[in-house]
Amino acid sequence: MLIVLAVVVLLGVFLVVMYNSLVQLRVRSESAWSDIDVQLKRRHDLIPNLVETVKGYATHEKSTFEDIAKYRSMAMQATGPVDKAAAENQLSSSLKTLFAVAENYPQLQASQEFTQLQNSLSAIEDAIQNARRYYNAVVRDLNTKIQSFPTNILAGMFGFQQKQFFETAAADREPVAVKF
Repeated sequence: MLIVLAVVVLLGVFLVVMYNSLVQLRVRSESAWSDIDVQLKRRHDLIPNLVETVKGYATHEKSTFEDIAKYRSMAMQATGPVDKAAAENQLSSSLKTLFAVAENYPQLQASQEFTQLQNSLSAIEDAIQNARRYYNAVVRDLNTKIQSFPTNILAGMFGFQQKQFFETAAADREPVAVKF
């Protein structure tokens, strides 16, 4: 009788540990997603200042400015990793075009305000990359645990769902072609 009770207690402890590890990973993934969201908001807040600075020098690049405004709006309204990643990839592509346009204006390149904004954006991009890497690592761990035996049984019973990675589009890895 004592052996049966010990086995039941050990099984109970094992189940509690598995459940708690799933909860911990889910909370960490939500926290990591929140960090990405904060960094993206910082980026979205900086973009109008950057565009206005470039507008002062490159007044005939209207379509570039319109694209950035459109993609920024889409990115701010997107929800979830998949939609957010797609919108952010479009925004990143349009920002690369903006910087390519800016290279044709030496006065703009010499502007201290433009340089500060460019450096701020670069720092934010680094923070986004780090937050994205951390989020994807946590999601990988959570998804692995959800799929692994015997945790997959417990995950199914308690409704744990796999999370989507926040990925960069393949097209975003290519250099931007600027046509004048």
